Amino acid sequence: MENAYIKLVSASNKQSMTLNDVKELFNYYKEITSKTGTQLDWEYAETAFPYQIKEVDTENNWLYLKSNEPKYNAIIVGVGKELIEDDNVDDPQEQFYIQVTLPQVATYGDKGKANEFCKFLGKKLEGELHLFNGRVMYYYKRK
Repeated sequence: MENAYIKLVSASNKQSMTLNDVKELFNYYKEITSKTGTQLDWEYAETAFPYQIKEVDTENNWLYLKSNEPKYNAIIVGVGKELIEDDNVDDPQEQFYIQVTLPQVATYGDKGKANEFCKFLGKKLEGELHLFNGRVMYYYKRK
């Protein structure tokens, strides 16, 4: 299994995240890609988001994206929080994150879509994206 993380840092436009927030962001993604398809006169929505959102474990904050398309299989998306130490603050601070996991059954198509979704979420939330390959992309304004 491979993991990527979108961390909500202090400069992010949102400081907390729920599973419903993630679902809303995916629905927004589907909406804007379908508008792009309408402008191009092409059924782009199905290509851009070839998954159905299945809630597997709401108690532990996990979504399961399942696809019936030949090139795609599955992506798991979760929401969590961790305590981080900050040099400027005495007490550890809570930091929310979105975890995107590629299960063993994931295809190369799933990895490409997962990277695309991670970049979209990172940009939309102005977060810190830790990619599957270990690289970090900063979507928030840095001082």
